[in-house]
Amino acid sequence: MDGPLGRPVVRHAAAWKGPAARRGAAMSPSLPSLPVPAGANPREVTGVIERVIADIPAPRTHAVRDAADAAEKIARDAAQKAALVSGSLALPPGPLGMLTILPDLYLIWKIQRQMVADIFALHGRSAELTRVHMLYCLFRHMASQVLRDVAVRTGQRVVIEQLTSGALRSALASLGASVTQRLAGTAATRWVPLAGAAAVGAYAYWDTLQVAKTARRLLEATRHDPAFAPVRDAAD
Repeated sequence: MDGPLGRPVVRHAAAWKGPAARRGAAMSPSLPSLPVPAGANPREVTGVIERVIADIPAPRTHAVRDAADAAEKIARDAAQKAALVSGSLALPPGPLGMLTILPDLYLIWKIQRQMVADIFALHGRSAELTRVHMLYCLFRHMASQVLRDVAVRTGQRVVIEQLTSGALRSALASLGASVTQRLAGTAATRWVPLAGAAAVGAYAYWDTLQVAKTARRLLEATRHDPAFAPVRDAAD
């Protein structure tokens, strides 16, 4: 078929839609595609992690006789706080909710960071807490492969290995990639009002308890070693 200027008119199969195709499109409207969270890329997430472990917060507790029970209470209080913060930030649905992902991570990790410092203080072990210890406690449960070389078991105890500046940067980059991958898998929950916020809050609660469990296990693994001394990372 020729056009008005004598040129052949080419109909592309992908561009032309017959009546049946139009009816099908009307009956089955396409769902909106989920956007990638603004700024939630591995480099940005790595930067957030680096900010979180840059400083060890001062503990708000002191050594007590029954440290286990006190640590349990601190863990549950922190988990409830994390769930409230994370669930509240996830309330805005759609694109607005996606924008809260990075602030959510930062606030949750700050809550967990303080919790770890308080748990170490309950056991009278604040002097041992370094950035590498903090990194291990915060992310061991979600990225065990990344941190497998940080904690070395020797007999019945665990020693946190010294990390050079290069090794620390490499670990942070790997963690950033791992966390970003998890974000991509859970981003859809922020498009569901209320139910999505409840799911996000429940995960923050569980995640905080896992951090507390890692911290307590680390303390237990070094408790019987009188020669144990804090291992400082090379960047300190």
